[in-house]
Amino acid sequence: MKKRNLFLFAAATAAIVLISVINGCKVPEAIASKSGAQLWAENCNRCHNAPDPLYYSDSQWDVAMEHMRVKALLTDVEVKKIATFLKASN
Repeated sequence: MKKRNLFLFAAATAAIVLISVINGCKVPEAIASKSGAQLWAENCNRCHNAPDPLYYSDSQWDVAMEHMRVKALLTDVEVKKIATFLKASN
């Protein structure tokens, strides 16, 4: 019985990983069609007042974006677009 449960758990885990990898390659249209400024306004103001782009240097924005990638569950595309906008604005 334990071997069967372990097999089912391993199979389910593999399926979840495979689906995540496949879905991770596609950029949803809602993200692809938006500019970095739009994504910044929508995502950053959800939880706090977004700071002025001039507030941080490019390297500080890189650190902030890595932190917010995890905290706000941002995609790679969102992070890239937002960071490009912020760096161009400061």
